[in-house]
Amino acid sequence: MDIKVLTYNIHKGFTAGNQRFVLARIRELLEDEHADLVFLQEIHGSTRRYRRKLGDFPDIPHFEYLADRLWPHYAYGKNAIYRKGDHGNAILSKYPFQFWENIDISNHRLASRSILHGIVELPGGRPLHALCVHMGLFQAERSRQLDTLIERIESHVPHDEPLLIAGDFNDWKTRAERHFEADLEVRELFSVLTGRHARTFPVWLPVLPMDRIYSRGLKPRACACLAHGPWRSLSDHAALSGVYSIDLG
Repeated sequence: MDIKVLTYNIHKGFTAGNQRFVLARIRELLEDEHADLVFLQEIHGSTRRYRRKLGDFPDIPHFEYLADRLWPHYAYGKNAIYRKGDHGNAILSKYPFQFWENIDISNHRLASRSILHGIVELPGGRPLHALCVHMGLFQAERSRQLDTLIERIESHVPHDEPLLIAGDFNDWKTRAERHFEADLEVRELFSVLTGRHARTFPVWLPVLPMDRIYSRGLKPRACACLAHGPWRSLSDHAALSGVYSIDLG
């Protein structure tokens, strides 16, 4: 079967510079893509900060708001917790979760990060491991976080079970590549199909390859960087989508 995936740092539902709240438009465009799995970063779980100021601010967690009409299953992991709420990573899925866990990879209190690891049950009971990540801004912290990610996969993901890793890696110099290929035997979607990583940041003039989709045990078939048209006026990141073939046998 084919499976479509999408990853997107939604910048907490605001445009760049926090000028406008555009979560409703993000939901419309995500639904238009009809992805089977959606990996989201910087999404609110709960917040009281904007409710009085913004009339269209949802009263429910934003991952539930985005999932409501198309994705019956979802998982959420908090990255940052503050006085008026929290935000983190989320995975929206058309298929049920067998299990999910959030792994804290924060190096210090002011830069909270995590890995959200979900196991999705595909038709026929085939498990698919989906890891949503948001790495730190500095190379030293990213190196430690990558070590944790590699250890997590080696200890919790059998090599014969398909694996997806997607999110905002903040790795514009692509230093994670050699670790992933050598240690995990995963390949990045755009590198395989186009020969280079997709440039996703900033969305109005994408020059940095910040966002990635890696896989093992799936066959890449198509990819797209969603940085044009209506996508350009939403988050400060572009979204990435990909289509994979997977053997359910």
